[in-house]
Amino acid sequence: MPSVTLSALIVVPLAGGVGAWLAGRRSPDAARWVALLAATLTFGMALWLWLALRAAIAATPEPVLQQRFSWIPRLGVDYHLALDGLNILFVLLTGLLGCVAVLMSWREIERSPGLHYLCLLTTLAGIMGVFLAFDLFLFYFFWELMLVPMYFLIGVWGHEDRVRAAVKFVIFTMVSGLFLLVAIIGLYYAHAQSAGVFTTDYLDLLGTPLPFATARWLFLGFFVAFAVKLPLFPFHTWLPDAHTQAPTAGSILLAGLLLKTGGYGLIRFAVPLFPGAAAAYAGPIGTIGVIGIIYGAVLAYGQTDIKRLIAYTSVSHMGFVVLGIATWRLAALQGAVFQMLAHGLATAALFAVAGMIHERFHTRAFDELGGLWAPLPRLSAFTLIFVLASVGVPGMGNFIGELLTLLGSFPASPGLVAVAVAGIVVGTVAMLELMQRVFQGPARSPAGAIDLGPRELIVLGTLALLVLALGLFPQPVLESARLPLGQLVTRDVTFDPADPELLRDRARTAATAAITGGEREPRR
Repeated sequence: MPSVTLSALIVVPLAGGVGAWLAGRRSPDAARWVALLAATLTFGMALWLWLALRAAIAATPEPVLQQRFSWIPRLGVDYHLALDGLNILFVLLTGLLGCVAVLMSWREIERSPGLHYLCLLTTLAGIMGVFLAFDLFLFYFFWELMLVPMYFLIGVWGHEDRVRAAVKFVIFTMVSGLFLLVAIIGLYYAHAQSAGVFTTDYLDLLGTPLPFATARWLFLGFFVAFAVKLPLFPFHTWLPDAHTQAPTAGSILLAGLLLKTGGYGLIRFAVPLFPGAAAAYAGPIGTIGVIGIIYGAVLAYGQTDIKRLIAYTSVSHMGFVVLGIATWRLAALQGAVFQMLAHGLATAALFAVAGMIHERFHTRAFDELGGLWAPLPRLSAFTLIFVLASVGVPGMGNFIGELLTLLGSFPASPGLVAVAVAGIVVGTVAMLELMQRVFQGPARSPAGAIDLGPRELIVLGTLALLVLALGLFPQPVLESARLPLGQLVTRDVTFDPADPELLRDRARTAATAAITGGEREPRR
């Protein structure tokens, strides 16, 4: 397997964005097709990697594919991309939702479509780089790269109050990014003092001995940056405005992918690099996560705009991710990863539905909609599927994520789990209110709306099948992430050394070794 494929996952969308921009000078349709080709090729490469490396991923927790060379040798900075069973899941999600975002902006974007696709695909390339980077300097480079084109997506092609929402988004994310940069520099010098070598490589920085006072402040720098992006209460206030004002493709990228970079950063970087500090703050972080679950659900119930309601449910759903990470047990972490994937699919679909409604009726306000089930039965049926997925109905992906998170967290924090369950109930009421007010009741919308076309059927049908596949066949995803997550939990023994699932694994391994005469069986 050529390692250059990892760079191709970043270069192809970048090149496709430039190609779409150049093609857009001649024909808007040419820009659309070039962008779709680039997004489809990116997803195809991600899927090919997943299928080709599944056996290797199931056998080792280490990266199965790496590309590494010296980038800035005087500073110890490497160009280091790597793929393992954890980030391959997010790479797949990024490729898929990139295709969805291009298709959903097909007719919505009429002004400078080539430039729009340049911004969209550059954002996609930055997100892909965030998930693949194994060098902290390179990670920060992609972390900032994905923000600039997203600012233009919101500020240029958004709705009425788009400039204010875009500026607020940039202020929150760039200020929090400065905390991350300072923390990276601090870790860089701390490692040099203990090892005598300057490096920003993630694998080399793991296990750096740090005084607790230093580790605490460095961890908080990482945590703030990832909490704002997640977003975690009370750092969430940029999200509803950005979602409401962003074009449909922007909302899909925000909800489906940018939020996931925050959760991924906590799992991959923040806790493993500073396990002692993370353990010290695990209780408050878990509590804030549960507050976010309740807070997001309650505020979602009070919204009268479809996109703002979906945005606040995202705050609630990401609270489960934080709860699982704060617990740092294998089952809870698997639930957090699964929740991010399932939320990415279901919420991206709901924002696509919101865009379709706005395109037809030029409004997303509950008071101006109603009775859409009769004139738009196919759109209504798909919306019901994604609403059921969002509230965690069994058979859907979100159910598996929430169940694993709650089961894994209960031994460590039974009180927080009990409160989190109450948040599920409130969130369910909010989503059912959406179905009742928009699709049932008296018709208040103009007549003559056309139901889903072929392009929209492809988008919603694909997402619906994947949401059901995640819920009915979760094992491939769980097995992919199990070994990397298990290694993180095992390595950070100061965090939670008594994880019963890992203890059972060790007991099985020891028993097998005794039976086979000392040959150790690979962990599954």
